[in-house]
Amino acid sequence: MQTSADIVLSPPDAIAASGVARTRSTQVRATARDYISLAKPRIIVLLLITEVATMVIAARGIPSLALLFWAALGGALASGGSGAINCWYDRDIDRVMARTCSRPLPSGRILPWQALTFGVSLIAASVLVFSLAVNTLAAALALAGGLFYVFIYTMLLKRRTPLNIVIGGAAGAFPPLVGWAAVTGTVGWLAFVLFALVFLWTPPHFWSLALLLRRDYRNASVPMLPGIIGTARTHRRILLYLLALITASLLPGLTLGIGYSIGAVLLGGCYLALALWARAKGSSHAAAVLFHYSLAYLALIFVVGAVTAVVLG
Repeated sequence: MQTSADIVLSPPDAIAASGVARTRSTQVRATARDYISLAKPRIIVLLLITEVATMVIAARGIPSLALLFWAALGGALASGGSGAINCWYDRDIDRVMARTCSRPLPSGRILPWQALTFGVSLIAASVLVFSLAVNTLAAALALAGGLFYVFIYTMLLKRRTPLNIVIGGAAGAFPPLVGWAAVTGTVGWLAFVLFALVFLWTPPHFWSLALLLRRDYRNASVPMLPGIIGTARTHRRILLYLLALITASLLPGLTLGIGYSIGAVLLGGCYLALALWARAKGSSHAAAVLFHYSLAYLALIFVVGAVTAVVLG
């Protein structure tokens, strides 16, 4: 009797089998990339910088590696889950926007129920990680941030009001609260100041993006500020928010010292100068430069805070 061990594939059969295996492997990798993209990994990285930097500031040094790992994992899961649910809910408007039409859901590579299940599972995993490995306050704050992003920003505000990102920006400001709670088990005044930094940073950051994507947002009927009040008035709003942001960014210097204050002034001064330049230019290129600097600004202001906290010990 012939067994499977006795079967020898002919060269064409072996080549075909190898091709099938490679195709399956390629499909698995492509699907994995699609699920990762649903989680919005670039946003995760930026939010983790604010969370981990806040942990260093709260600890006045480097927390234990175990705490850093579990808090970062929990934060990544919370952010990724809410991002995936955002993609699930916004799949209809993503389909009509040039920037988003090739995402996994509009293109049909991932089904809506799969994306929703993925997002809910990530948020549930985040709560579990924080509850078991960090503390319940951090778990509650991470969950609150995710729910705020999904229900308040995505479902309630985004399509209804140009204040969508003004109020909804609070969702992205939760990671500093989570980071502080992870280290101390409480939320101190400086944690709320760091929350305010992200909250005040969010509108000018997204409005600079909206200046670039006015047509996309108009096609999707999303009331972003440039499409409602025009480019010139949007630039004025950006400048007003930047003045408030720069003022708030100086407050941590009361405890972090002159080194942090100098860094905050330099970063804020560059941001303000670029905003004035972008307003004068009024071009898409200038708006793009302003948008990309805003990303660097948020990361760097938190890194400066963390470095000065370590130095102060």
